[in-house]
Amino acid sequence: MKNLKDILYQVSINQVFGFTDVEVNSLVFDSRKVQKNDVFIAQKGVRFDGHSYIEKAISLGAVVIICEDFPTYKREDVTYVQVSDTNLALAIMASNFYNNPSKILSLVGVTGTNGKTTIASLLYQLFKKAGYKVGLLSTVKILVDETEFKATHTTPDSVTINSYLDKMIESGVDYCFMEVSSHGIHQKRTEGLTFAGGVFTNLSHDHLDYHETFSEYRNVKKSFFDSLSKPAFALTNIDDKNGDFMLQNTKAIKKTYALKTLADYKVKVLEKQFSGTLLKIDESEVWTKLIGRFNALNLLAIFATAELLGLEKLEILTIISQLENVSGRFEYVLSEDGVTAIIDYAHTPDALKNVLETINDIRTGNEKVITVVGCGGDRDRAKRPKIAHIASQLSNQAIFTSDNPRTENAQTILDEMESGVSAENYKKTLSILDRRQAIKTACKFSESGDIILVAGKGHEDYQEINGVRTHFDDLEEVKNCFNQLKK
Repeated sequence: MKNLKDILYQVSINQVFGFTDVEVNSLVFDSRKVQKNDVFIAQKGVRFDGHSYIEKAISLGAVVIICEDFPTYKREDVTYVQVSDTNLALAIMASNFYNNPSKILSLVGVTGTNGKTTIASLLYQLFKKAGYKVGLLSTVKILVDETEFKATHTTPDSVTINSYLDKMIESGVDYCFMEVSSHGIHQKRTEGLTFAGGVFTNLSHDHLDYHETFSEYRNVKKSFFDSLSKPAFALTNIDDKNGDFMLQNTKAIKKTYALKTLADYKVKVLEKQFSGTLLKIDESEVWTKLIGRFNALNLLAIFATAELLGLEKLEILTIISQLENVSGRFEYVLSEDGVTAIIDYAHTPDALKNVLETINDIRTGNEKVITVVGCGGDRDRAKRPKIAHIASQLSNQAIFTSDNPRTENAQTILDEMESGVSAENYKKTLSILDRRQAIKTACKFSESGDIILVAGKGHEDYQEINGVRTHFDDLEEVKNCFNQLKK
């Protein structure tokens, strides 16, 4: 049990009806999960308004209501606290409820359109190999040192974030690396947290179904850096035109990294193969199993972050050479007759372009590149024709297929993708609604030396159709196809 007064510390309160000197059990924003002596936070969401469920929450045992608008009828045995922003209030209250765990460990947030998962996950690997207890909050999984939990969102809700950080403190974790999404920033889920540093990867077309304009999307990302404190570091990729923009108003220590531009941290690609890449980082050569220019930048961000957190240069470079690729990020398998299949999460135009350019950069020129790609339903529709254009432009054969259509008609999504294919590329495209069949077709089309890219889902092991999730794993499907062709 916690005292409400302590939980409300630093929350901007408009009015209180009732008493704040009460003991409460937990913080809840889903009325269905309310239990006796809970605090119910009535959030105004995209689809639902928690204010409509205040009475239900009280009937289930809530003794405190945090709201933006007082209800007409207020019960004498319930405390009502009016605030201007319940999202912000929840974030601050969640940190207070768990005794502000982000102030005890070193928390680093990674934000940007692409590369967040790779950077956060590889930083976890690096610091584990350096002998530290480490936490990870990512799209792929949540790790409290070596205990794994399933991730449901890129950036979880404020209560979940702080509960995991609290578990990390109990486990003696020194560092935590966290993906910070634009949704999470906009919905104030990261407010109340103390960050030791922030990393900006890049910014490209994504989530415009939510943010509506690119400038809003960019400004939301920037607000994360604006909120960093003076002792923290703000590390940005200035090869991206928005890199300097992120640093404009931050109070944090400003640091930059780049492949092409003059920066505090520089990387150069010396050799590239499908087995790995030889890099020069800070005038030292290092071999890595990771592939592509985008991964060269990711590894540079990891090097810079580790150095800014106090690790020695030689130790960092030694561990970088040992790092394993992240699940579903340029993960590849080789068939017995010499076909390479690459599974990648690339689901934005920029990410798909990076992966295909990397493949075309490494191949000798005689192999065919066959790309299987789809677009998710109930998400940013504007990127669909762009993804199809890139796939058809940079591949010898592009097969458009279903991704996670969710509640949308899968054929409609394919039609919108096809609208982006230029006339000269139309003959090398094919649309196959069933993803399993699309992957099988790509395998049948392939010959020794060819490269198959299956893009869009990466680590995901499900397909969501009409609200129902069924097991589907791109890597499993490719392996099955290779085995069948072998027979």
